[in-house]
Amino acid sequence: MRIVVAPQEFKGSLTAVQAAAAIATGLTRVLPDTMVEQVPLADGGPGTVAAVVAAAGGELRTVACRDPLGRPIAGAFGLVDGGRTAVVEMAAAAGLTLLRPEERDARRASTEGVGDLIRAAVGAGARRIVVGLGGSATNDGGSGMARALGVRFLDAHGHELPPGGAALLHLARVDIAGLDPRLRDVEVIGATDVRNPLCGPEGASAVYGPQKGATPAEVAELDAALRHYADVLRRDLGVDVAEQPGAGAAGGLGAALVAFLGARLRSGFELVAEVVHLEPRLVGADLVITGEGRLDGQSLFGKTTVGVARLARRHAVPVVALCGGLGDGWEQALAEGLTAAWSIAPGPATLADLEAGAAALLASTATQVARLFIAARRSAG
Repeated sequence: MRIVVAPQEFKGSLTAVQAAAAIATGLTRVLPDTMVEQVPLADGGPGTVAAVVAAAGGELRTVACRDPLGRPIAGAFGLVDGGRTAVVEMAAAAGLTLLRPEERDARRASTEGVGDLIRAAVGAGARRIVVGLGGSATNDGGSGMARALGVRFLDAHGHELPPGGAALLHLARVDIAGLDPRLRDVEVIGATDVRNPLCGPEGASAVYGPQKGATPAEVAELDAALRHYADVLRRDLGVDVAEQPGAGAAGGLGAALVAFLGARLRSGFELVAEVVHLEPRLVGADLVITGEGRLDGQSLFGKTTVGVARLARRHAVPVVALCGGLGDGWEQALAEGLTAAWSIAPGPATLADLEAGAAALLASTATQVARLFIAARRSAG
C-alpha cells in the first residue's frame, strides 16, 4: 500500500515540510509497513523553495542579497533537475517578514534583492528560473529587481531614480542596454496564485498596499506611480502590462518579470506541482492526504488542497484534506475531487494554542484517518 502526503504550509505554525512529516508520523503509528511518500507543496509564496527542494531532492544555495530596505542579508534559492531549474522565492529577499512592523514602507521598499537572487541563479548555470510571487513587502513594480539586473530608471534630467514605488512617478525613460545578457537564454516563469492587474481598484497598490504600511493617500500615490510606470514600459519596451492578470502580484513584480525578462505567469500550485512531478507520483497511490491552514470557498481559486484533489481525481485516487480550520463554502471542494476533510482542532481553543500544537494535532488526526482507511479496506475486502 502507498500513501502520498502532499500538504502546503500551515501559516504561522508549520512549513510544508514539517506538515508532511507530522502527517507521515501519524499514519505510520497504525500503518507501519505502508510506503508513505512525502511531497511538500507550495503555491509560490513563502516556503516554496524549501518545499520544492525537499520534494524534488534538490540543492539549496545561500548567497548574499539585499532586503526590502537595501540592507545586506543572506538569501537562498533552490536548484532542481540537476541544476537546470532554479526556484527563487521573492519573499526570501523582499518579504514582509523581513521587516519589523514599524519598518514597513511601501513607498520605499525595493525588490533589488530578488534581482540579486536571480543573478546568482543564472551564475549557477540555471536555464529555467521559477520565481515565486507572494508575501512581498514591496510595491515597486519590480523595478528594483530589474535595476539589480542592469536596467536603468531615469528621470527627466537623466538621473537615476531612487529605489521604491513612489519614485516611479518621476520616471521619464527606461534604459535596458545594461540588462544582463545571460538572461536572453534563460526561461523565466512567475508563480502566483493571484490574478490582480498592476493598477486600479483590484491592482497591487489598492489590494495589498495597506498590509505593507501604505496609508490611503499613499495607496493612491503608489497606484498613480505604477500606472505611469506601465505607460513608460509600453512606450519604451512595447509591452503592455497594466491590465495583465497577475501583473500586480508581489507589488507588481509580476509586471517586471513579463516586461524585462519575457516571463510567463502561471498558477503557483500548478507550476510547483510540475516541478516536483506530483501527478506521476499520484498514479497508483491508494490514498492522498493534503492540507493547509484553512479550507474554504476561496480555495477553489488556485489553492493547493483543491489542486491536489483535481489531479488525484484524474487517476481515481481518494483524497483527504487535513486543515487548521474549515471555513464557509469548503464543501465546494467535494465536487472537485476531494473525498473528505477534517479540521485538526480538537475543540474550542485559541489560535495561539492551535498553532503551538499544530504538529501533534496534525499527526493525531492523520492517525484517525489511517484507522478509518483500514476499516474501509477491510469492509471492501
